[in-house]
Amino acid sequence: MTALLASVRSLFEARLALEHGADIIDLKEPEAGALGAVSAEVARSVVKFIDGRAPVSATIGDELDAEDTVAAVNHLSELGVDFIKVGLFNAQQRAQLLPVLRELSRSGRRLVAVLFADVYPMLEISDVATAGLHGVMVDTAAKNRGSLRQLVSDHALSGFVAQARQAGLYCGLAGSLRLEDIEPLLALTPDYLGFRGALCGSGRRTETLDVERLRQVRSRMHMNRTHLKIPFAPGYRRANVT
Repeated sequence: MTALLASVRSLFEARLALEHGADIIDLKEPEAGALGAVSAEVARSVVKFIDGRAPVSATIGDELDAEDTVAAVNHLSELGVDFIKVGLFNAQQRAQLLPVLRELSRSGRRLVAVLFADVYPMLEISDVATAGLHGVMVDTAAKNRGSLRQLVSDHALSGFVAQARQAGLYCGLAGSLRLEDIEPLLALTPDYLGFRGALCGSGRRTETLDVERLRQVRSRMHMNRTHLKIPFAPGYRRANVT
């Protein structure tokens, strides 16, 4: 089944997300860009609080160069983050970073490449697959241009998921997703769907997570948590859902 990834910016939000149905806690600072990084203090406190009850992922920041990418990935890994998301915003950055990410993967870092459908709409992932990364996902960089499904056809997204499956990569779909996007995207069977704005008060990603919105998204995803298995994180302890 498809897991629910909730992007959080604080320990308070991480607690809400875990208690109300999120399967993956994703650290992200929405004020700092599409993949804005949270502070080390926030990352450390969330990892300590989660304590193995769910996977914790984190973003490293937007459009970092190779040297800063290595430093950010290593720092988050040392803080105990399970999966680290690195954005590939354009062709030049993609060519520059994939060799670096390959070496980081060989050193044991579990990395997820993030492609952006609105700034570099290339969903072909053979180069990502050969870099030895753990996973790949599609997101949107500009959150005011509409949801992922308004920018990319379901047919193209289905092809992306199929490529990831064939390459042995775990895959996710995100990008200003709305409640009405959930059912069509679930039909594509990605490993997870990522949410931020849809979980926040007023539907704005810079607002605080809202319990009722969390429940609505969880309900739409038709989750049976007793049988839910997160393919890339088997054995994580489950939190109780209220």
